[in-house]
Amino acid sequence: MQCNTAACEQFHAFDVHNPHVYRALERMAARRPAAGAARVSLKDLFEDLRRQLPHGVAGLNNNYTALYARRLISEHPHWAAAFELRRRRAA
Repeated sequence: MQCNTAACEQFHAFDVHNPHVYRALERMAARRPAAGAARVSLKDLFEDLRRQLPHGVAGLNNNYTALYARRLISEHPHWAAAFELRRRRAA
């Protein structure tokens, strides 16, 4: 994923320092369709993750949800229909 905004660069820096966040979101996202859900909300996954981790995740910014959703779809194209993506305002 190419970055040319400060928000995107902040996301990538956070992701590099917190790879466990993506892995957790990936596991959680995989469970939803397996349980029969037709749609997956990254916002819901973020809130579940915050509740599951004993001290939360410092820096887990809601602005990252769209970027994580796009990464999940990029790495798991068969999940594309489960996520609703909007057109990005900034690249």
